[in-house]
Amino acid sequence: MQVQLKKPELEKFIDDQVKAGHFPTPEAAVEAAVQQMMLEQMRELDDDTVNAINRAEEQIDGGQGVDFKKFAADMRKKLAAG
Repeated sequence: MQVQLKKPELEKFIDDQVKAGHFPTPEAAVEAAVQQMMLEQMRELDDDTVNAINRAEEQIDGGQGVDFKKFAADMRKKLAAG
């Protein structure tokens, strides 16, 4: 694939990054930028996840939460009992 940057300031930025030794080639700089975009996209939460988090927060605010220390102790007892 061939990519041509249309904005001179972007090309200059990449050239400056290569000259500064941050990347061995302009292609490597562009690849790093695309990889960063991919990582950011993976970090985004989908609607189902956001809704689940909101429901959990509402439950906690409504007093339906569980104390973690008590939960962990109960689980340890349960596992020890086999």
